[in-house]
Amino acid sequence: MTEYGARAGAGRAAMVLTVGLFFLWGVANNLNDVLIAHFRALFTLGDLQSGLVQSAFYLGYFCFAIPASLVMRRFGYKNAVVLGLLLFGAGALLFWPASATLSYGFFLFALFVIASGLAFLETAANPMVAALGPAESAERRLNLAQAFNPLGSITGVALGAHLILSDSVRDQAAGAAAVRLPYLIIAAVVLGWAALIVATRFPAVATRGQEADESTPGAFRALFRRPRYLSGVVAQFFYVGAQVGVWSFLIRYTAVALPSLGTKEAAWLLTASLGLFMAGRFVGSALMARVSGARLMLAFGLIDATLCLVAVTVGGWIGVVALVASSAFMSIMYPTIFVLSLRGLGPLTKPGASLIVMAIIGGAALTALMGLLSDLTGTIRAAMLVPAFCFAVVALFARLHLSDRTEATA
Repeated sequence: MTEYGARAGAGRAAMVLTVGLFFLWGVANNLNDVLIAHFRALFTLGDLQSGLVQSAFYLGYFCFAIPASLVMRRFGYKNAVVLGLLLFGAGALLFWPASATLSYGFFLFALFVIASGLAFLETAANPMVAALGPAESAERRLNLAQAFNPLGSITGVALGAHLILSDSVRDQAAGAAAVRLPYLIIAAVVLGWAALIVATRFPAVATRGQEADESTPGAFRALFRRPRYLSGVVAQFFYVGAQVGVWSFLIRYTAVALPSLGTKEAAWLLTASLGLFMAGRFVGSALMARVSGARLMLAFGLIDATLCLVAVTVGGWIGVVALVASSAFMSIMYPTIFVLSLRGLGPLTKPGASLIVMAIIGGAALTALMGLLSDLTGTIRAAMLVPAFCFAVVALFARLHLSDRTEATA
């Protein structure tokens, strides 16, 4: 009885600390949306150049997802998470020297280091949540854990809007120094969370390394022979590109559509958008008890594609409201694509998770494409054609999984 209670307690503690990771990387991800608006004014950048904030960030995910998978296979989920938190904290601390040197390139490097840590966290935390419980409820469990991610996102945007953004003209040194405090706070929390995880006993599923029967190249060759899995990697690429693109340029879109609003007010609209995203996670998780994840994602993908087209063609308040509302329907997409893609992979799950995390590079490529399209056409409205297409791709992926037997019974 005592041993059973200890195991149950370890499982609960592990789940709480793991769910906290979803909150922490939400803070980092969406603080970038504030940085784009801030750096655009601070360094006098165009939309393509300011979009490089996301390009540098998501390049870190792309480069470190496979190393994260290798660490997980050899040392287990827990050690991969600790290493990710240390990198995350180190990148946040780099914002101090970056602000002192007034270097846009240094800021981009600091974001790259943060993202390298987040690659470890996402590669480890998503499959770990799926593994900490029955397989048939993994999709709902991961959606529930992911619901804490937008809470972190809201915190990040609120922190940035309060401490970083300003509608008044400031000199470059003061503007660069404004980013120090938020990132020092983040570094302190992240490194403290790493210490808590080190001190906490985790279940064997999180601490046990795996000596693979096949070589890592063999595992990836096997994955590339699975077209349904690869379709999930593609869908995740386009989904992340759409999500990051809409949020990255929402402040910019609002400034053009509603010039009477200041930058800070536009940032609070982004906060409202993230609030809808969080609510959508909880509502979506509840709906999945009755409706399959694929069917729900098909409907939400089509709705989001339509809302982005409204933003392109109508503009003004209607366009802004459409983009804000789109967040509610994005909510279930990332975790649902993740679970549907990994389902049935068995020993290929860990390398499979790393490729899906690598697909986050869509946030770099497609946000930059949106910036380029805006610069070429002279209107940010045209850039919203990119996420409209991306959501259509997600809807197509969901359509391919409607007939899955495992999905129908999940």
